[in-house]
Amino acid sequence: MRLRNIPRAESVLEAHDKVIKNEKELKGRWKEVFGNDNPVYIEIGMGKGQFLTEMAARHPDRNYIGIERYSSVLLRAVERLDKLEADSRALKNIRFICMDAAQIGEVFGKGEVRGIYLNFSDPWPKKRHARRRLTSRGFFARYDQVLAPEGRVEFKTDNQDLFRFSLEEADEAGWRVLMSTWDLHSDPDMNRGNVMTEYEEKFSAKGNPICKLIAGRQRSFREGESQ
Repeated sequence: MRLRNIPRAESVLEAHDKVIKNEKELKGRWKEVFGNDNPVYIEIGMGKGQFLTEMAARHPDRNYIGIERYSSVLLRAVERLDKLEADSRALKNIRFICMDAAQIGEVFGKGEVRGIYLNFSDPWPKKRHARRRLTSRGFFARYDQVLAPEGRVEFKTDNQDLFRFSLEEADEAGWRVLMSTWDLHSDPDMNRGNVMTEYEEKFSAKGNPICKLIAGRQRSFREGESQ
């Protein structure tokens, strides 16, 4: 589906105080941006921001950064945040970056990120595009550069082929799948505290089962615990 361009997106994002413009200059200094020592979590490909804003509201002791490649998509997340704040739900623990996810190693320092969320990422269905998938072994290598030792990657999708690919790639990349399910909403342990995205609500309403995995590099793991 072709992405609709919104002409005003660039100017709105440029003027917004929660949208970071000099992200590469802040590598290793994100705690200064938020003004605290709270852990940093990022969502890559955040869409309209429903998941990220809800997580920020639920966990004020964490800092959240939403990464989106397209300005017209990021605009919707910014507008969502503005509406929440207009309704007296100020979220001081959230920022946005308009960038390509392949550059995260240039934006975050080693061990600077506590967790990475990948929600309903583009499946890039053609085999020749497999390396572009956010759960390819190449991207797992990038996550390894920025995640803290106890850091985790959490991935949700309704695309079973992509999920199968992701399980295999995590293993090939030397990661450990700590928990996984092919039907999240029927799994009481993994669904506990689940925050749904816009796509998740849409696909679930159609009866599509939601798949989820949690991957990490630590051998110790307490069953049922989720970031």
